[in-house]
Amino acid sequence: MRKGINFDEAVLNYAVEAGVREHPVLARCRADTAALGRAAMMQIAPEQGAFMAMIARLMGVKRAIEVGTFTGYSALSVALALPEDGHVDALDVSADYMAMAQGYWKAAGQAHKIAGHVGPGSETLARFVREGRAGTYDFGFIDADKTSYDTYYEALLKLVRPGGLIAIDNVLWSGQVCDPADMSVETVALRALNAKIAKDARVDTVLLPIADGIFMCRRR
Repeated sequence: MRKGINFDEAVLNYAVEAGVREHPVLARCRADTAALGRAAMMQIAPEQGAFMAMIARLMGVKRAIEVGTFTGYSALSVALALPEDGHVDALDVSADYMAMAQGYWKAAGQAHKIAGHVGPGSETLARFVREGRAGTYDFGFIDADKTSYDTYYEALLKLVRPGGLIAIDNVLWSGQVCDPADMSVETVALRALNAKIAKDARVDTVLLPIADGIFMCRRR
């Protein structure tokens, strides 16, 4: 019998209220993003931001990279956990969302730690590899277009150092990965990546049912 509880809305709200020390600018970013309507679904949950920040602190992360910045919540969560000389490279395809994100980073006094890069993630990652950044990042986060996740994963395996961590968001996809009848391109891509990572000897892994599912992959 599986051990656990049903996480209904009341339990999730309690967990956030009791266990997440949310920076005021993060709270503002989350509230402002909620006003965007359906697009707001792209933002990570507050407990996920707190979890990533805790991981960054425990690992002593100094260099992080994320693919899929949106309005900046995840990058700011990690940046706040980094030392003053820490650095985050934040990638997004939207100049408008990046401009919003940069406003929050500045308001939180973290803009000096975060470099925003606008353009297709695969192209930016390939450029970073060409520039000699392979093995220089401690932590990577993927939360962008699902059909390109495998491309981003392979690129981050080059960019993240041995012993570093890659966190991949939305791998449970609201449970759709468990539905064999769901053959949408996003679900198929995520299902294939999950199966690949489960057998990938290059990483140590655990899939955590936090938010919409996070695959934690430690590069060997």
